[in-house]
Amino acid sequence: MTKITPQPGILDIAPYVGGASHVAGQTDVVKLSSNENPFGPSEAAVEAFRRAAFDLHRYPSTDHAALRKAIAEVHGLEASRIICGVGSDEILHLLCQAYAGPGDEVIHTEHGFAIYRIGALAAGATPVEVPEKDRTTDVDAILAACTKATKLVFIANPNNPTGTMIGADEVQRLADGIPDTALLVLDGAYAEYVEGFDGGAALVDQRDNVVMTRTFSKIYGLGGLRVGWGYAPDHVIDVLNRIRGPFNLSGPALAAAEAAVKDQPWVEKCRADNTRLRAWLADSLAAHGVPSDPSETNFILARFDSADEAAACNDYLLSQGLIVRMVAGYNLPECLRITVGDEASCRRVAYAIGQFKGGAR
Repeated sequence: MTKITPQPGILDIAPYVGGASHVAGQTDVVKLSSNENPFGPSEAAVEAFRRAAFDLHRYPSTDHAALRKAIAEVHGLEASRIICGVGSDEILHLLCQAYAGPGDEVIHTEHGFAIYRIGALAAGATPVEVPEKDRTTDVDAILAACTKATKLVFIANPNNPTGTMIGADEVQRLADGIPDTALLVLDGAYAEYVEGFDGGAALVDQRDNVVMTRTFSKIYGLGGLRVGWGYAPDHVIDVLNRIRGPFNLSGPALAAAEAAVKDQPWVEKCRADNTRLRAWLADSLAAHGVPSDPSETNFILARFDSADEAAACNDYLLSQGLIVRMVAGYNLPECLRITVGDEASCRRVAYAIGQFKGGAR
């Protein structure tokens, strides 16, 4: 037996499993398991990606200056306080690598994104799971869980997979209450789906203990290119840039993301369509006896009477070529997370769940 062993915590990580894309024996498949934008990226982003193909022999920018400038101009931020990564996941991992280690604690909520726990364990730190209240971040519970060992507090706002969010006053109270040696990390992967929401950027400007992360994988439709970014105090940006890979983002990814963030009319259209279809889907499922909490994202969390019923519905949907996401791994075995697709997809999944609830299974 080998004596070669990884760092403590690594073998406690269950490998992340993404949303499925295929169903055996089915050809007309609709994927509603990964919260992808059903309308794809903007034409400007696609064209920028095409043009970048002529420079594939060139190394990409190491400082991401053009993309950071574009993000800063669109969101009214300081470009020097923006860092870009391979999806926002890389920035979350970098934060764990830089600020947490053996003997430290990293707080996340019971229905929070799996990467928070994975990042903590990979750094040798101890993940601390905190209860939510009615599938919503509970600030009091988080503050009660904080100790002198707390180094990072992760919340997604809006949250995945619940779709719920807390208001600015609660986020402010959380930032005020955590230990002065800890960072509050606001994961804003779905922030663009909330009209007028800055994802916590203003709070980052006001404090030295708050970091915001965002992604191009959701509303911008660039999940296949893996581009994310973070906004943080100068001292955090300095630390993260010391451990970030210098060529972590490819030239085509940088070009497409820059074009995408500049095309805000496309973002506004996608947000409006998502808002309309999300409301329709939630109302349709509720009419079939499948409730969901008000969602601020591009998915809804459909709640069934039991874990067995949720699993049976998932099986029925698969038989109809519909792929949604089981979320038992997020402590929600009685739920299914359903991406808001285009109108045809929404109607198809609503009809199938109606058939399931009506006994056609």
